[in-house]
Amino acid sequence: MTTDARPLNRSDMRVLGLSALGGALEFYDFIIFVFFATVIGHLFFPPDMPDWLVTIQTFGIFAAGYLVRPLGGIVMAHFGDKGGRKRVFALSVFLMSISTLAMACLPTYETLGVWAPILLVLFRMLQGAAIGGEVPGAWTFVAEHVPANRVGMACGFLCSGLTFGILLGSLIAAGINWIFTPEQVSGFAWRIPFLIGGVFGLIGVYLRRWLAETPIFTQMKNSDLLQKSLPLKTVLRDHLHGVIISGLLTWVLSAGVVVTTLMTSTFLQKLYGYSALESLLATSFGSLFLIFGTVSAGMLVDRFGSGRFFAVAGVLFGAVTFTFYSFAGQSLPVLFGLYALMGLVVGLVGATPYVMVRAFPAPVRFTGLSFSYNVAYAIFGGLTPLAVSSLLRVNPMAPAWYLLFIAALTTCIGLYLMANGRKVEGAIGLAA
Repeated sequence: MTTDARPLNRSDMRVLGLSALGGALEFYDFIIFVFFATVIGHLFFPPDMPDWLVTIQTFGIFAAGYLVRPLGGIVMAHFGDKGGRKRVFALSVFLMSISTLAMACLPTYETLGVWAPILLVLFRMLQGAAIGGEVPGAWTFVAEHVPANRVGMACGFLCSGLTFGILLGSLIAAGINWIFTPEQVSGFAWRIPFLIGGVFGLIGVYLRRWLAETPIFTQMKNSDLLQKSLPLKTVLRDHLHGVIISGLLTWVLSAGVVVTTLMTSTFLQKLYGYSALESLLATSFGSLFLIFGTVSAGMLVDRFGSGRFFAVAGVLFGAVTFTFYSFAGQSLPVLFGLYALMGLVVGLVGATPYVMVRAFPAPVRFTGLSFSYNVAYAIFGGLTPLAVSSLLRVNPMAPAWYLLFIAALTTCIGLYLMANGRKVEGAIGLAA
């Protein structure tokens, strides 16, 4: 490892590649549910149940995965700080793969009755526990493997992998609905994406066997520096400052992803009159540029530091997102061009883990990062759709105004880091 300023070597690239691949597969598995929510709802609830109630209960099952993320993340991070990053890193992919395969094979309400939705909820909660450990675990794992001068790029590369997982899910969902008739999708084809995700996830588990434990954790273990007390207790007692700054950065990350990627497809149809296909293609096009944007952001934060990066990126984020929602309805070419630009700028979220992995010392890094990220994502990731949807009744530019607020928050964080960066960002190694 790792505190030296050296180029990435072949071992570093293998770590990054396998980590990003596993993250992409996990996010694919986690998000694929929402693309088939309507079909699943009618298969796993009583046929005489009103459609509005089926929809609410189906998305309630989807939300259950988010609600259990903090608990799953904290538990897995606890063992990651005390028993090793590698074991938990592999466990998260295994749990996601098994639960996704189980959902693919689960009998419907017609066969199991009330047990069908109950089991669906349980498997969805298991998915949530897995994803709660994957993201902070991946950031911790790569940050402790790569050279110190490449931590931002490494974390940005991981974020691009997560974005690719979402993009892959949307493309496969579109392919299934294009190849099969609605009757075939309801009959059997909805299971195919879950089977694909589960099988490829198990392949990811096998590939992660070849990853080595992080040098920093090995050093802590050999030097008897592992956390003796409860890691979460230490985080809340001694590192509340890191929890707050990491939570605010997670707010920025969740708002950028939820609004510009997951919600905007619906906005394009309701507010600007685009078809479902046009909206899906535009969102996918923007996601492609988001993949490049996250890596670029990581490289820039390595070069210029977090304070200057977020201070400037926040201004650009506000200007570009406001322009997007102001002119997206002009024409399809304008929409695609603006979405590409917005994807690049929203890529600033790829630089957020650069600060978060440095906000906690090595002995409690996994726990501190997991607690901050998952609790904040559960709150802000859950409230953002409700807030923006409610504000739409008052102002059709609600997404733009909400993102303008996020842009101001990003710039404020950047200015704060410029003044207090040394206090917030410790070293990745044991000198933290």
